[in-house]
Amino acid sequence: QVQLVESGGGLVQAGGSLRLSCAASGRTLSTYAMGWFRQAPGKEREFVAATSWSGGSTRYADSVKGRFTISRDNAKNTVYLQMNSLKPEDTAVYYCSAGRTTISIATSADFSYWGQGTQVTVSS
Repeated sequence: QVQLVESGGGLVQAGGSLRLSCAASGRTLSTYAMGWFRQAPGKEREFVAATSWSGGSTRYADSVKGRFTISRDNAKNTVYLQMNSLKPEDTAVYYCSAGRTTISIATSADFSYWGQGTQVTVSS
């Protein structure tokens, strides 16, 4: 089992930045691909970013490409999502996930473990 705990969410003005962290326990993350997803009120959960087990490959949703950066520190069993130039439409609950999958084709169904989520609110 892998337990994931997100942190770093909050309220920020448009154009600002936040860095989300996802700390894992139970098992090492070094063999898992990691993903960030988000869900806004009344909307389905959507893919944001993912990184391969080594961090050598990453993938982003078009809506965040160039603004968000996913990274991981396997020694600390932690994954990060640096979010810059935030927009009101980025407002959502952000979820961290882990799975043994190929990130180029992965969907939420391919990630086995999920955190509880952290709220990100961007004001205009």
